[in-house]
Amino acid sequence: MNIIGKRHIFLSISGLLVALSLLAVLIFGFNQGIDFKGGTLWHLEIPEVVSASELAEYFSKKIELNTSVVRGSGGGYLVRFEDISEDRHQEYLRRLTGDFPEARELSFQSIGPTIGAELRERALFALVLVLVAISLYIAFAFRKASRPVTSWKYGVVTLVTLFHDIAIPAGLIAVLGSTHGVEIDTNFIIALMVILGFSVHDTIVVFDRIRENLIHAKNKHDLHGIVNSSVNETIARSLNTSLTLIVVLVALLLFGPVTLTYFTLTLLVGVTAGTYSSIFVASPLLTVWYDQGSRT
Repeated sequence: MNIIGKRHIFLSISGLLVALSLLAVLIFGFNQGIDFKGGTLWHLEIPEVVSASELAEYFSKKIELNTSVVRGSGGGYLVRFEDISEDRHQEYLRRLTGDFPEARELSFQSIGPTIGAELRERALFALVLVLVAISLYIAFAFRKASRPVTSWKYGVVTLVTLFHDIAIPAGLIAVLGSTHGVEIDTNFIIALMVILGFSVHDTIVVFDRIRENLIHAKNKHDLHGIVNSSVNETIARSLNTSLTLIVVLVALLLFGPVTLTYFTLTLLVGVTAGTYSSIFVASPLLTVWYDQGSRT
């Protein structure tokens, strides 16, 4: 498979997806969940036949509580509203079970706005720190692979690839936030970090094979051929590993709890993007950078 020969096609596809994702984030932004914004998230199970819109109307008229999100299926509902005290929580629970005797509280989370803002700042800091740390580690690990591509370029290419892998699911969540009211929380940040870990593992496998082949190559300046051979040698392993995880994530998305739906969806999209990038983005970017340096 001549992946490097068709690198401009693969890189153009990735560039378009990342551009659309960033545009979606800029236009729609993110709906922040209670972890970052503060508020209350109430997970209820109501076996009685009631739709999400009917439950939202009930909270508005009967309890006089304006809910920003009500969604659910199979009797399970997630209700989001302002931060309330424990006394009000117990009062609302009594009134709810009085009108819906079969109703059951599954969980109740309440976070103040100050704590939410602190969590948001720490989450962003952690995400940036992970990106930088991974890139520095790759540059250090490949310090002996200095010809014909210097080691720090492996780190920079890894950083670009990882950004690609988290930008695409982030753009999707931004769109879903605008169309379906999906919110981001600490689970979203955790999902992005899991994607980073999985993606960098795949990328390192390919880069390590490139390094090995460069050591034994007679013509080290035939980078295109060496990289293309290295990718083809590792593509089966990358696809098999990724497909195993993707099958699990699809099953979890279809049959898992509603509270993990968008966490699982973020992982699924990110892992798919990471699989694509480790094969069709990371290694081709090395050759593009090499070509640019050769011309100067």
